[in-house]
Amino acid sequence: MYRLVIASVVLLFSVTAADAETLKLSLRDAMSMALENNNQIKAARFNSDAAGQGVNIANSRYLPAVSFEETFAATNSPTNAFMMKLDEGNFATPDFDPNSLNNPPTRHDFKTVLSVQQPLFVPSLSPLKKMAVKDAQKAELELEAARQGIAFQVFFTYLDVQKADAQLGAAVKAVADARENMRLATVRTSSGVGLKSDELRSRTHLSMVEQQHISAGNNLTLARMKLAMLIGLPEASLSGEGAYEISGFQDDVAVPALSDQVISDALQTRVEVKQSHTALEKSDAALSLARSEYLPTVGAFASYQLNAKDAPFTSDNDAWTAGVSLKWNIFDGFRTNSERRRALSGQAAAREMLESTTKDARYQLRESYIRRDEAGKHREVAVHAVADAEETVRLLTKRYENSLSTLVELLDAQTALNQARANLVETEAGYAVAGGRVHYMTGTFVKEMLK
Repeated sequence: MYRLVIASVVLLFSVTAADAETLKLSLRDAMSMALENNNQIKAARFNSDAAGQGVNIANSRYLPAVSFEETFAATNSPTNAFMMKLDEGNFATPDFDPNSLNNPPTRHDFKTVLSVQQPLFVPSLSPLKKMAVKDAQKAELELEAARQGIAFQVFFTYLDVQKADAQLGAAVKAVADARENMRLATVRTSSGVGLKSDELRSRTHLSMVEQQHISAGNNLTLARMKLAMLIGLPEASLSGEGAYEISGFQDDVAVPALSDQVISDALQTRVEVKQSHTALEKSDAALSLARSEYLPTVGAFASYQLNAKDAPFTSDNDAWTAGVSLKWNIFDGFRTNSERRRALSGQAAAREMLESTTKDARYQLRESYIRRDEAGKHREVAVHAVADAEETVRLLTKRYENSLSTLVELLDAQTALNQARANLVETEAGYAVAGGRVHYMTGTFVKEMLK
């Protein structure tokens, strides 16, 4: 009795440890992990952050630019040497001597300058900022598109694992049925009421379904590998420590009834439509940028300068300068006019793309509902087909046992049953995928699936 208790405790701890190492992965868990760990989503997030910095760069153009410069120069050029003396405040009456002016000795100068430039009226700054904002919005939408796309891919792959697991189960049943048929054929041959050819045919049939069983096992392994890759699990998670198992069975996804309101909401939430709107708004800003080239720019500037003969950052003399500048491009070889026309064409193209994207989104949503209805009908037919095929095999098995039917008829019926079971698994997964696709086409897939 004592040994029995010890053995039970050891077995309990062993099972508990095995369960602790196996990750129970629901569809919601898989999607959440992918949204956090998937490399494509991470890359899109970094791109969005980088585009956001473009807005800060555009805003910085409104602020003053302050620079500091220290320069050392040496020369015996008459004009430069003359100016160095003036800047240093060392010019004297003897320096007007023609010989000194024409043949000055080598002179050097340390110049320290602090300068400020402030734009006052630059027409291009506002459209440049708008374009930067639209680029940032575009990057955010690309991040959202990556989230929606990867989440749907995880959903599809999770169902693929679920489907492959069910198909493996169907293959196991097929192998068991084939072995039973071979046993019946062998018994009949041994008793002298069967044919040797039936026994050989049953062996061939068993070999065929065993090959299908091998393929089903590999399909499950590959589907599990792909899901692990999508959600950021290591390859070691397929077996051993950290292994995972999918939990639950997803065979349906509830969707709202198709209506004008659903279509209207989808056109507001679909990432592709939002991207087209953003592209059109950016083209408006590009047109404003092209037109801004017709206007002048106005800016203020100021500087404070120190000059010294012997050492940097010191002063023999100082000076300041301040002013306002206006620049107006009068003629640039029709470049500005060509850029304006190019921007107009780009704006027209963006408008047409928005119209096309809107039509595509409306069509894709309606198509997803039609395909879901179709998948539901396929599933109903597949359920009845499996029930009919199972009954056919049951009847033919009894008839074969009583020598009222041939093995060929039984094996044909068994093959039809195997195909019906595989088709049922396929249609059940297809129906769930079709429901998820409806949410994907409305642009609310992540929101709806993570509720």
